[in-house]
Amino acid sequence: MTTIPVTPQVKVVVVDEELQPSAISFLSENSLVAAVRGAYQSFSERRQALGLSNPGTVENISREVQKDVLLNNYSFTGLRADLTKVFSATPMFHISHAFSMGSQGLPPYSFTALYGTSNVFLQASLDNDRQLQARANYRWSPSFVTKTNTQIAPGPGQAIIQVDNEYTGQDFTASVKSLNPSILEGGLTGIFVGSYLQSVTPKIALGLEAVWQRSGADTGPETALSYCAKYTGKDWIASAQLQAQGALNTTYWRRITDKVEAGADLNLQFLGLGRARGGGLMGGVMGREGVATVGAKYDFRNSTFRAQLDSSGKLGVLLEKRVAPALQVTFAGEIDHFKQSAKVGLAISLEAAPEELMMQQEKPAGSSAPAPPPPPF
Repeated sequence: MTTIPVTPQVKVVVVDEELQPSAISFLSENSLVAAVRGAYQSFSERRQALGLSNPGTVENISREVQKDVLLNNYSFTGLRADLTKVFSATPMFHISHAFSMGSQGLPPYSFTALYGTSNVFLQASLDNDRQLQARANYRWSPSFVTKTNTQIAPGPGQAIIQVDNEYTGQDFTASVKSLNPSILEGGLTGIFVGSYLQSVTPKIALGLEAVWQRSGADTGPETALSYCAKYTGKDWIASAQLQAQGALNTTYWRRITDKVEAGADLNLQFLGLGRARGGGLMGGVMGREGVATVGAKYDFRNSTFRAQLDSSGKLGVLLEKRVAPALQVTFAGEIDHFKQSAKVGLAISLEAAPEELMMQQEKPAGSSAPAPPPPPF
């Protein structure tokens, strides 16, 4: 008789800790959370089916008129000369020297340095009065950008810091901005602005902007609420903003041809005289002050011409002429017919870049690789 040894079998059970229910899993795995999650997914699918696009920001709701067609950001007086040196395009690195004479609001000399990548944008400017202006923007994700703006000047109380956090969704934009925030005075002080702009249809966008400000710990806070709307047509855009102070601003922009744009801006103020006489916003005789402005923009092959006329009798023109690939001449003029005054400005901009960089920019678009995302300006 032969005895066969039997080896005892040992079973090893491996327990995956990730599969074990957590002590707080009931917070995310109950019927209420499941119902809310399902409702949100259904709502998101319906929003996506509408085909809504991002409407932009509340701050730039009238950008096509006020920043592209009209001369608000371009007009100047006196003589100017800008000398720019471009070291590289990717990453972006520029330095510039700006000289001015007889200009209102511009220092005689300023030095500016600029650096930018797809996620970082840095810019600093120092003038002859030792006033420093710096911008630092960072893109945390394709949708979320933080922007900071700092100004430092000689003398007490001349420092300003602004922080702006902007989130860009598929069909909305939300922004929270703070100006000189502080908690060192025994409480929260500064100016805080929150805005939200939402596309409700493929052509209509609605938004609002809330402002909370407090100058000191011994004063109470002040609040204001503004509303805005935007309509985008095939080749035209209309916008309206109703501010808490009683001001109404409307704009209308239209693309006439591929190279011609036109815009109109109407700014009405309903307060002032009405409150002085004891009438409120909805009652009594209210004072009305307004300014209407119409303008046009013409894009030629090597130049751009802008002109505008407002109801106060001011006529302004601006011509930007590219004389050479690295040289641009700008002429600005304004005539006030009621005050019988005139202003004239002339600027020369010279840009120098390495030869290999200029050759790279002159290459056909189809022969180069896809361009990286622009810096978060």
